[in-house]
Amino acid sequence: MSASHPVAVPDIAPPFAAYSHGVEVMAGARLVFASGQLGLAPDGTVPSGCEAQADICFANVKAILACAGMTLAHVVRINAYVSAREHMAAYMRVRDRLFADHPPASTLMIVGGFTREEFLVEIEVVAAAPPCDTTRTTAEEAAA
Repeated sequence: MSASHPVAVPDIAPPFAAYSHGVEVMAGARLVFASGQLGLAPDGTVPSGCEAQADICFANVKAILACAGMTLAHVVRINAYVSAREHMAAYMRVRDRLFADHPPASTLMIVGGFTREEFLVEIEVVAAAPPCDTTRTTAEEAAA
């Protein structure tokens, strides 16, 4: 059972990348709203390229979702920000690779910068999963 599905919109141009124009979330779904993730590795390093930073951002998102018993397949919305137009393709390669089979609604914006100059991309997501029983994996259980 899925908690969401893409909305088919026949009267507008189709998406030109791996995203959906809209995603409907079913009533009663569990939701996770992940804060914007930057390309900061667990050891505190920041790779110099946007693609490597996007990989780290999505790895961080994946870890957040795992603590709520979800995966990237549960993502229904992505808001992504890159610091320059030349970073768009690198970010989109990562997004398209990870979400080719289940494209969420997605927005990509070019911004003037982030809290530290070396950051090139920031990614936030919303995920939805069906309601589950009381054996749901919590952050404490995931850490054990």
